[in-house]
Amino acid sequence: MNIRKLALETLSKCESAEQYSNLALDAKIKKFNIVGDDRALFTVLVYGTIEHKLTLDYYISVLSSLPDSKIDSQTRNILRLGLYQIIFMRTADHAAVNETVSLAPARSRGFVNALLRNFIRKRDQIKLPDKASDAAYSLSIEFSYPSTTVKKLIDCLGVDETENFLRALGTPPPLTLRTNTLKVGRDKLSELLMASDIKVKKTRFSPYGIKLLESRAYSELDEKFKGMFFIQDEASQIATAALDARPNDIVMDICACPGSKSFGAAMTMENKGRILAYDLSKSKLPLILSGANRLGIDIISAEAHDGRELISSLEGSADRIICDVPCSGFGVIAKKPDIRYKDISAIAKLPNIQYDIITTAAKYLKIGGIMAYSTCTIFAEENENIVSEFLKNNPNFELVPFKAGELECEKGFITLMPHIHGTDGFFVAKLRRIK
Repeated sequence: MNIRKLALETLSKCESAEQYSNLALDAKIKKFNIVGDDRALFTVLVYGTIEHKLTLDYYISVLSSLPDSKIDSQTRNILRLGLYQIIFMRTADHAAVNETVSLAPARSRGFVNALLRNFIRKRDQIKLPDKASDAAYSLSIEFSYPSTTVKKLIDCLGVDETENFLRALGTPPPLTLRTNTLKVGRDKLSELLMASDIKVKKTRFSPYGIKLLESRAYSELDEKFKGMFFIQDEASQIATAALDARPNDIVMDICACPGSKSFGAAMTMENKGRILAYDLSKSKLPLILSGANRLGIDIISAEAHDGRELISSLEGSADRIICDVPCSGFGVIAKKPDIRYKDISAIAKLPNIQYDIITTAAKYLKIGGIMAYSTCTIFAEENENIVSEFLKNNPNFELVPFKAGELECEKGFITLMPHIHGTDGFFVAKLRRIK
């Protein structure tokens, strides 16, 4: 099995927009039963090459004897794959060149060989664009993000903070687990994991989270520990903590898939009460139900529904509302490399959808009920601006301070940042209906 050839085929599928990288990757893994070290190499080659695409293209442009328009997509992907191995994987130069050239058709083999060897000769002389003269372009090439995205980040955060943010997103985050407290406590689960030679660290803010300090296949862990946890980033666990669901509550999860916040709520409810989980996509609902079954949760029901449309029979019936709205996803780029190349202008249509969802969701709450509004992005127009507009038009709601471990959110909302909090980029607001 030629893993690099399979990686090239997968990159070509992603480049032609036939598939998202995770779907293309999974399809190849299943088709060819790629396991162990081969699977790890395959995953790194595909995700790594996509993640650093603009940086790699910069080097290709600097070194190529041909204009960019004359390099066909297959040859470009071959060059990206070769340069990625040399620059970021520290693969031995001769091995990377030989393996990469062997992927090229006869017509482009000489060009591929020449460019890679040219890079090896000149690598110490090639400079990235100067940050002092054009910070957005410089950071775009260094961290492989479109200039338009970097400009928006600079407008929001400033140059230095943007650089710190992008650098943090470039560091592979550890897998974070949420302890299934219906079956085991966090201390005991940590002990069991360490007894299996798995290095772990407890999360700072969530009292239920455990970070794995080494790479392990989730399927392998799940088989061994039988529903004692599920994957949930600490930021998402903080959103569940803000919800503060309690035994015998009626909870509604408005945009529920894949269900992690419903699962976390069910655990703090001690599997007592009722959780009504809704999602626009009917095809995703089995993820919620199968996950609940694996974790031993039986209080969750799931139905397809558009969160913007009111279910009038449920008005004023819920103690808690989970309102994790569709968003641009720019806080989870470290886990989803395709997101980094999203057209930033696509964000413009999201705030209207988000506002409609939170406004409709609010109608389900009882007086005194709590709603947790959250997104996995950092942009104000999807976060605090939505909450501010909602409160202006709904004076019967207020923000409520909340805590998560040592994290104190006195304003009732927080934007979590990977370079500051060590979590996904995430926004959480806690709102209460007061009349």
